[in-house]
Amino acid sequence: MIDSILLWLTAILTAPFFSAVILKVKAFFAGKKGPPLLINYYTLIKLLKKGSVYSTSTTVMFQLGPVVSCASALTVLLFLPIAGHSPVFSFNGDVILILYLMGLGRFFTIAAAMDTASPFEGMGAAREAYFPIICEAAMFMILIFFYRMTGELSLSAYFAGTGSFALWQLAGAPLLFIIIAFFIILLTENSRVPVDDPATHLELTMIHEVMVLDHSGPDFALIELGSFCKLFFYAAITTQLMLPFDTGIAGLGLAVFFAGLIIVYMVVGAVESAIARYRMDKVPQFVLISFALAFFATIITLELIT
Repeated sequence: MIDSILLWLTAILTAPFFSAVILKVKAFFAGKKGPPLLINYYTLIKLLKKGSVYSTSTTVMFQLGPVVSCASALTVLLFLPIAGHSPVFSFNGDVILILYLMGLGRFFTIAAAMDTASPFEGMGAAREAYFPIICEAAMFMILIFFYRMTGELSLSAYFAGTGSFALWQLAGAPLLFIIIAFFIILLTENSRVPVDDPATHLELTMIHEVMVLDHSGPDFALIELGSFCKLFFYAAITTQLMLPFDTGIAGLGLAVFFAGLIIVYMVVGAVESAIARYRMDKVPQFVLISFALAFFATIITLELIT
């Protein structure tokens, strides 16, 4: 249990660092030096030192948005097996709870954006409510795939110990479809290119960033930390699907896991550097690819097992 708690704290503390890897990769492709890898820590500290500004037209919902969204992201990490280690909490069916916790954080973020009565934030909230619906369908299809393979609805059954390696032994090639589908979900859920551009400042094209325009100080720091942890969650699952090896050595397994994490974040940065953001009417088609891949993987697996 102590090891699991320490890994949970490590995940929270290193999530801002890994997000900075994306900035470094994008700067490399642009021929620039880029910000330091500790830039996100500097930003969080700077925001925490400032004060929050609230409009007289907002209610308590505006203040609850950052708190609940960050708390939900931190809670989700409690159920995440890291480098094959058991999570802090685990029970059969916890994946359903995880999906609802993510939905809870999204709901309060959207509600806080709507509470400002800003047309721009309302536009971003509408997009945030629309695109994840397709992601949820793909996620449940992936869960059907995992349940078919293991008979469990728990992240620890999929990724703790030799769980990831067992998935490769049972599913084989169809698991490649799942990895690609989950990576598309990663890009969509975290508002990355080609779904959204976190670096843009044009409100008409933004999704996540436009929803948090009115947040400031510690509130915005909570939003940023929650987004870092959310991205870490998806990247960690992708890493454990890509590198299912159990070395049997605790330190080496952890090193392999973090090396895989860096690779995933570098791929995200490379995608953002090589691909332009899609038009809004093309985003649903892109996200539907994840559902199609997960569906085909599940059908193929059903045929193989039958």
